[in-house]
Amino acid sequence: MKRPLKDVDVDSHSNHHSKLPRMGNNKSKQGESNQTFINRSKKMSEEKMDAVATGEVDEKLYSRQLYVMGHEAQRRMMASSALLFGLSGLGAEIAKNCILAGISSISLCDPSPPNSFDLCGNFYLDPAHLSSGGDRASLSRAELCREKLAELNHYVAVKTAEVPSLTTSHQEEILSLIDGKVSVVIVTVPLVPSLVIAMNEKCRQVGACFIYSVVTGVFSKAFCDFGPSFVVTDKDGEDPHQSQVETIIPDNPATVKVLEDQGRHGLETGDYVTFARVKGLDGALDTSKEYKVISTGPYTFELDGVDLSSCQSPGTQGYITQVKKPVTVSFQTYEEALENPTELMMSDFAKFDRPPLLHLFYKALDSFMDRHGGELPHPGNEQECDEMIQLCKSLDKGDIFNQKSEILVKHFASGSRAVLSPMCAAMGGIVGQEVLKACSGKFMPIKGFFYFDADESLPEGLLPAEEVTPTGTSRYDSQIAVFGKSLQEQILKQRMFLVGAGAIGCEMLKNWALMGVGCSEEGHVHVTDMDRIEKSNLSRQFLFRSHHIDHFKSKCAAEAAVGMNPDMRITSYQEKVAAETEHLFGDDFYDKLTGVCTALDNVEARLYVDQKCLFYRLPMLESGTLGTKGNTQVVVPHLTENYGATRDPPEKSIPVCTLKNFPNQIQHTLQWARDYFAGIFTQNAEDVNSYLSTPDFAKKLEAQQNTKMDTLKSIQSTLVEDRPRSFEDCVVWSRLKFEELFVNQIHQLLHNFPEDQVTSNGTKFWSGSKRCPKPLSFDINAVCEDAGMRNHFDFIVAAANLRASMYGIKGRTDEEYFVSVLKNVIVPDFTPKEGVKIAANDAEAENEPSAVDNVDSEAEEILRNLPKPSELAGFKLNPIEFDKDIDEHMRFVTACSNLRAMNYSIPTEDNHRSRAIAGKIIPAIATTTALVTGLVCLELYKIVGSPRKELKADAYKNAFVNLATPFITLSEPMPPAKTKAVIKGKEWEWTAWDSIDVNKGDITLAELMEYFKTEYNLEISMLSHGVSILYSFFANKKKVEERMPMPMSKIITSITKKEFPPNQLFIILELIANDLETDEEVEIPYVKFRFR
Repeated sequence: MKRPLKDVDVDSHSNHHSKLPRMGNNKSKQGESNQTFINRSKKMSEEKMDAVATGEVDEKLYSRQLYVMGHEAQRRMMASSALLFGLSGLGAEIAKNCILAGISSISLCDPSPPNSFDLCGNFYLDPAHLSSGGDRASLSRAELCREKLAELNHYVAVKTAEVPSLTTSHQEEILSLIDGKVSVVIVTVPLVPSLVIAMNEKCRQVGACFIYSVVTGVFSKAFCDFGPSFVVTDKDGEDPHQSQVETIIPDNPATVKVLEDQGRHGLETGDYVTFARVKGLDGALDTSKEYKVISTGPYTFELDGVDLSSCQSPGTQGYITQVKKPVTVSFQTYEEALENPTELMMSDFAKFDRPPLLHLFYKALDSFMDRHGGELPHPGNEQECDEMIQLCKSLDKGDIFNQKSEILVKHFASGSRAVLSPMCAAMGGIVGQEVLKACSGKFMPIKGFFYFDADESLPEGLLPAEEVTPTGTSRYDSQIAVFGKSLQEQILKQRMFLVGAGAIGCEMLKNWALMGVGCSEEGHVHVTDMDRIEKSNLSRQFLFRSHHIDHFKSKCAAEAAVGMNPDMRITSYQEKVAAETEHLFGDDFYDKLTGVCTALDNVEARLYVDQKCLFYRLPMLESGTLGTKGNTQVVVPHLTENYGATRDPPEKSIPVCTLKNFPNQIQHTLQWARDYFAGIFTQNAEDVNSYLSTPDFAKKLEAQQNTKMDTLKSIQSTLVEDRPRSFEDCVVWSRLKFEELFVNQIHQLLHNFPEDQVTSNGTKFWSGSKRCPKPLSFDINAVCEDAGMRNHFDFIVAAANLRASMYGIKGRTDEEYFVSVLKNVIVPDFTPKEGVKIAANDAEAENEPSAVDNVDSEAEEILRNLPKPSELAGFKLNPIEFDKDIDEHMRFVTACSNLRAMNYSIPTEDNHRSRAIAGKIIPAIATTTALVTGLVCLELYKIVGSPRKELKADAYKNAFVNLATPFITLSEPMPPAKTKAVIKGKEWEWTAWDSIDVNKGDITLAELMEYFKTEYNLEISMLSHGVSILYSFFANKKKVEERMPMPMSKIITSITKKEFPPNQLFIILELIANDLETDEEVEIPYVKFRFR
């Protein structure tokens, strides 16, 4: 059982962190000049970048997030406090994301009681909290949410801040909350402009960042002011570009050429780089210095102002690393940007004119609120919609408001009170990341205003008032106000299948619970996930708590969703979705669904689900994240291409010879270390166990001629020659393994290929990507130059303990013990052997003979000398499967990789970075997850169906986002590719969504062939099912005659010798057919044959 989160005194934790200084007021103070003020602000911003929290980062909890933010930014966040105004749907989303991310503290300020509109967006409110009844009906939104928000992360202090109201009448009390202790202020509910301006001004005075964001139906906006000189330490979050030197030409200026087989250098003129491990240039290149680059091509660049013309030899074989420089960004105040916005961030280029129009709409809404005491327009109120039209016309200075705009502003006004879960999730992800930028200085903030809408989901005109009038008590009032009661009923009836209950799955279930998906007698939600909850999940899979660790994700997520909406009908499974589970997820299962949503982390599973959606013609909602990047894809039957229609190229594999003998990157050494781990701690133990437990082991071994000797030698070594009897034996074994791997093997390699060896064409063998290695000298106190790791010591400790664990021996880690044992270890001298073949490349390796002549006799000799399984009754080894999240495993892999890297003069990596590479960890953060699930659920509205409007392909939106830069773009999905066929003289364009559906029952082969003749004027020349040919014109006539009167299912079972599962309804048939008149082959889709 893994430990739960450590209990922390949140108040002391809050005080434990230092306060981050902030930028100052933008106005001159007591004679201070504006330039002096900007310089002072910039200094404050730079000081902020240097601030470091005194608390340690919980790497287990923030594991995946640390690969997005990094330790330095995470510590800055842990030293930052936020003040959040407004706890309707958007406020709750932002608070959740910031708390999961691990800022120091957040104060919630919202004196308003909840209303029915809040229930569709705030996942911690329910109908019992409304003022009409319930034990807690008198509490404010902030008070009702604080306790549950605090449960998300015990490291974050979650408090409430009290004011009588968020109105100008209590402006002084509101402004008094914004003091020097606050890092960032976020406003998430519509307030009158004068109050927002005053709050922004106060933020400037105390050096806090300011964010104002609101959601009004399917429209939203966000505004950021981080001061006049905000320092961004890393503008995009991308890893620094790295290249390998082919040669550095000693010239003026010096010219660098990188190895082309390692890819382009990716540098731009003005970038800075450092060098490491460069040979030659008479030592003139300073590895501690940063050099400015002039890019001259994809594989070449010059070093600006660097004269190396006096050097006698060129530079070779070094490493180049880009140095990322901080940038300073200036922002407009809200007051300035409201009247003259310098930037309006785009999100959908199909609506290039939308941002300025929405800017006008929100200004009109501000005026409406000023006129009506802070109140927003009511749903379906034509009079108030007309008033908004007039306000837009009066405020329109750029002649952008037209008749088409009038329809849009009516929708905007009518739905302005609505708090929709998908919009809150999407904007909560975007704004949540802006808060983290303000706290950490990492990534480029939104400069000024960002507007976002999903008006494609709206009806053509306003719905009747009775269709959108809220009840005042329903949790779906917000959706009713925007889409009407009829669509809400359809949402309740949805029968969805959610594949995956991780980060995206949790967010999806939360959104669906608030939307009402599957919340009626006719509706249902199915969710499946094989995985159990780990501590690292808790920082982004927000339905889980520490007491859920080791429980199934799908079960806990389903229970949490029902806790948010007790009406949700949901079934959880702990099964993968694959061919082997079609007895569970088969024809009868998919036949009842209305849609499928994937929340998966691998392409293979997505492709399988995609094929199911194609076959059953079900819409599929797909999304994925990679750190701050995310994508969504909506797949609609017949309208869009399917997920598998376009695929990324496969990842390049590392050549075997590179791994074995010629590594040049840390990725190579880490893969080698992982492979070695699997061989020595997993495979060896499994081989021994197989030998001891398999009665006819020798016979089965005969079928593995290529690996037989390796298997037997590993058994002989593991079971007899090197079998430890004590932990001391494990330590000795580890020391000898060090010598074998990092000393002796290198001596042998250099014996075969000396440092000065020249190839047949006259070039040096050790050149280009081949790095000449050097043996290591064991030193228990050695620390590597790059990562600062004690790799020698770590290798011995980790290897000895893993070895001991494999044999059931108790291990230990105290250094004194290892020192005392190691000083008595006798390491035999090594002499390189003659006649050892080492392939110089993969081509040579392929041509090597696979086995020696006397392999069988040698194998028999080893088998004879092994102890009989009966002599070792009850003995069993413990195979150790590599797990990136087990520190002992990573200690070994990191040390093993780094030692090999040191052999080849490759820069080493620390444990954190090695874990990411070796474990192929996908960076993840809650903000991106929230955004993509919000975007997906907006598409779900469209799939359910916009009222009184038939949607075309251009109404649907795929998305690609990068919250770091920030970049958001929506685009129309691609249509499916079409194939032309001529059937009965008429042209038919079919796509991957089409099939020829035969619903005639389990008819005979003869009846099927006649059906195609009469219905399609086609003669079948070949018919198959999977790999089985059921009929062909060249088949044995007797066999054809036998099959003609047989039902199709019987023909298939007679060939495959397998019965159909009881839940299978369809058989897929592939056929080749010719037109009866022209005798030309006609290309047609597969046949979907329903036999039950």
